[in-house]
Amino acid sequence: MLYSLLAVVGGFVLLVWGAERFVLGASALARNLGVSPLIIGLTIVALGTSAPEMVVSGVASWEGNPGLAFGNAIGSNITNIALVLGVTALIVPLQVHSDTLRREMPILLLIMFFGLALILDGDMNRGDGLLLLLGLAVMIYWLVGLGLRSRGTDPIVREFEHEIPQRLSTGRALLWLLLGGAILFISSRLLVWGAVNIAQALGVSDLVIGLTIIAIGTSLPELAASIMSALKEEPDLAVGNVIGSNMFNILGVMAMPGLLAPGMVSDGVLQRDYPWMVVLTLALFAMAYGFRRPGRIARWEGGILVTTYAAYLVILYRATLESAPV
Repeated sequence: MLYSLLAVVGGFVLLVWGAERFVLGASALARNLGVSPLIIGLTIVALGTSAPEMVVSGVASWEGNPGLAFGNAIGSNITNIALVLGVTALIVPLQVHSDTLRREMPILLLIMFFGLALILDGDMNRGDGLLLLLGLAVMIYWLVGLGLRSRGTDPIVREFEHEIPQRLSTGRALLWLLLGGAILFISSRLLVWGAVNIAQALGVSDLVIGLTIIAIGTSLPELAASIMSALKEEPDLAVGNVIGSNMFNILGVMAMPGLLAPGMVSDGVLQRDYPWMVVLTLALFAMAYGFRRPGRIARWEGGILVTTYAAYLVILYRATLESAPV
């Protein structure tokens, strides 16, 4: 048990560091190749912040633990909204002014219901996984087009400009990209090994471990990025990190068990976890879209989000104690 705990802690540390190096290298390389900061932020940075979830879910599925992969995908989205944005809004209330984010939020809703439609039959097969990956390709194409069409006056452009490294040579950027990717893979294998052992020792399912320990750990980059963005008065970036990550999680991360370990979807996912994700995503849309004024996530709303997350953990705990289907 001790070695498993050390593996999980060490895996998380390496995972966060590897993801940061991966995003740094990919962003700097794209900038050196002349890609605009907005396109980099909407695609490369968003994909990079979901890289931990994607690699962990891929490794878990490959090693025969699709429940952990599903839990990681859905649990990370729940964690991103309820915990990451909730804690960030408690520290600094978030004002959303970006027209780009206003266009992304309805797409996130569409993606979420698309993913739900694929798993409603209780089965995640390779065809479903391929459809999710196709959706990911379409989304990236749309984001690139959005970046090309968006006006330079959008406040999120300035925020992305500040975050993307400007003085990193192409050689060093490529080095960090490759090294970060390698660390992501190694740390993911370490993390999955430790998490599966802990699940077996505690007598809980891989799904619950994925929804809690793994989801929180792989959301640490989003938490750190959102808090730092808010403190630097870049609220659009704080919210944008979560929206982008959640879109990639549904299309990219949830595709992994379908492609690598196709099979039945747990009743717990359909009856408990996905509905929680839907409700929280709708709440984010209601708060951040701003129908007649700029969107805003106030401190009291952040408090509600964090309280909701605590309630969700309690429900998971009770379901585990009662040996409910998960």
